[in-house]
Amino acid sequence: MTTSAGSPVASPIQFMQKDRLRAEAAIEPDPVSTDAPTKTTQIIAIYGKGGIGKSFTLANLSYMMAQQGKKVLLIGCDPKSDTTSLLFGGKACPTIIETSSKKKLAGESVSIGDVCFIRDGVFAMELGGPEVGRGCGGRGIIHGFETLEKLGFHDWGFDYVLLDFLGDVVCGGFGLPIARDMCQKVIVVASNDLQSLYVANNVCSAVEYFRKLGGNVGVAGMVINKDDGTGEAEAFALAAGIPVLAAIPANEDIRRKSASYEIIGRPGTQWAPLFEELATNVAEAPPVRPRPQTQDQLLGLFSADTVGRDVVLKPATLADMMGKVIIEKTSLEVVYDHAA
Repeated sequence: MTTSAGSPVASPIQFMQKDRLRAEAAIEPDPVSTDAPTKTTQIIAIYGKGGIGKSFTLANLSYMMAQQGKKVLLIGCDPKSDTTSLLFGGKACPTIIETSSKKKLAGESVSIGDVCFIRDGVFAMELGGPEVGRGCGGRGIIHGFETLEKLGFHDWGFDYVLLDFLGDVVCGGFGLPIARDMCQKVIVVASNDLQSLYVANNVCSAVEYFRKLGGNVGVAGMVINKDDGTGEAEAFALAAGIPVLAAIPANEDIRRKSASYEIIGRPGTQWAPLFEELATNVAEAPPVRPRPQTQDQLLGLFSADTVGRDVVLKPATLADMMGKVIIEKTSLEVVYDHAA
């Protein structure tokens, strides 16, 4: 419909729509809530040397937390993809990176059910990583988290999100939670050996570095795995200013059950009190700024016969390198005196 001048005339339906929009616009928005939040998610990144027992610790910790009524998400961020294997009795679940690639080739999108699986109340997924020689593991971690964000990671309602990270890889992707404040606190897993404590110290150094740049992540403490009672890991924790959250003994029963993908952190079992205490300590431990140790301070935790501190560095010579006596030749380079 138009007027005699050719201008369009609004129909009764259009008038009604405009009135409805004006009425909606006139409604005042609800005031911002000042109540305390009803749910807060603790995102905790666990780091440690490869093979030190991070996945064993996390699988049992997450299982115990779920049995205590907590809603827990376990995310494996190690290219070996062994975190969920222990939780699922040795069965590997599809990784996010692998699934994402297949779906992309098929022109499909990834859904939660493709990558997240549940066992006895524990939600779990694996980021995965590239095959050897075919890509960067750190970049794979970054891609995995980008996919999680698309799936709504920041809107999920968990009590705890536990991230299992390889600590002896120092490229950017593996430091993502610390560098980008993606977690509130870090836990290190180590044993009474120099290499695992070196990795734990590196993680503490990374946390302190980013704190100086304005970051907020802190170290909540250390889990001592395969504890043989010699005390080096405990001494490191004391020197670094972080608490020991639990000491899991070097025990044949634990080793055997872990090797057969058995969860030992079940309520009512022999090892239940250990993981109940760990669950409480992980939940309550505040993030603190650690005191990273120097290499000499780290070596000082061990006896001299263990780390060889009596070794003297002997400089090599050119003759050593070439395997024969070398006649020193006078340089023909002309050296000019500075003008007076």
